[in-house]
Amino acid sequence: MSEFPSEPKSGNNVIAHLLDQLRRHPKRVVFTEGEDIRVIEAASRLVKEEVVAPILLGNRERIRAMAAEHSISLKFVHIIDPPLASDFGLFCQRVENMDRYRDRQLGKPEEIVARPHYFGSLMVQYGQADAVVGGNQAMPAAYFRALLHTIKPLPNVPRIFGVSVLVGPHLTHLGGSGILLLADSALIPNPDVNELASIAVETGKLAMHFLGRKPHVAMLSHSTKGSAGTPDARRMAAAASLAQAEVLKNFLEIDIEGELQADVALDASAAEVKLPGADARPSADVLVFPNLDAAHIALKLLQHVAGAQTYGQFIMGLSRPAAQVPRTASVQTIFGTAVAIAVEAIKFHQLYPDGEV
Repeated sequence: MSEFPSEPKSGNNVIAHLLDQLRRHPKRVVFTEGEDIRVIEAASRLVKEEVVAPILLGNRERIRAMAAEHSISLKFVHIIDPPLASDFGLFCQRVENMDRYRDRQLGKPEEIVARPHYFGSLMVQYGQADAVVGGNQAMPAAYFRALLHTIKPLPNVPRIFGVSVLVGPHLTHLGGSGILLLADSALIPNPDVNELASIAVETGKLAMHFLGRKPHVAMLSHSTKGSAGTPDARRMAAAASLAQAEVLKNFLEIDIEGELQADVALDASAAEVKLPGADARPSADVLVFPNLDAAHIALKLLQHVAGAQTYGQFIMGLSRPAAQVPRTASVQTIFGTAVAIAVEAIKFHQLYPDGEV
């Protein structure tokens, strides 16, 4: 279990803490879209920090030419061109075996495996990399599709979902430790009660791993504790109750509360006004949104208006660590996302030392 600093003064402190963990447990991260100068620069920085062994997928000569043009070192950066890889035939056979158990075939194995998203996902699924990062040049759906088709899902999670990790040291109420997790901000348009409860518990586990303490999860709504009796508000309250029961059943150190308005979840002074007589509560570390629209809009506003730094989208519910970065990602976002998902891979290896789920 990590011990996250309680009062980080800058976003760099967050990354510094994660880098410190990785220096003790370095991991292999495969980037599915390696023919991108941002990825090349981030990979070089990861090597320089001695925390990640980066693997770039793409045309070897093209990547080398791009690095040379920008004077970026590729020392200890591994480059794989999927169709020319030594494991290409093996992966084709495994895709063919997967298709035997599907109602709908993916297509010709050779064509599937040649696609970098699929090749990178297969590398992670079969233990040739510890985590995968992609999406910097592709539409999210293409990347998500490859992950869902090739990486085994966790049996206890109803549906795959996304968690955005945000840091904003200049923002007053951004999480109890200067880091805030938003879920689901990627995949499920309108999660039901069971899915919302699972999102709360699984994101709480992720926060606990990063923070090294009991995280506080808020189930968001336009209502606080019954102030509005709409079906959507009752749905969030029911999900909170279900998630709380799951936490108790599995003896998890996660605090889950809902339904809550965003200001009550994040600002103690607002909570005092709207919940008179209630115990003082810390700022939430995790925000669970009622639907994808609300989560995605909040994410973009925090990024582009409030200036919060995002470290990718963790794809939760898969049996291997995977993250997505947007096409607008900066080098820092790609670097930080790789660091964060590699730290998540530490937890995976602790839970499943033999690679089995």
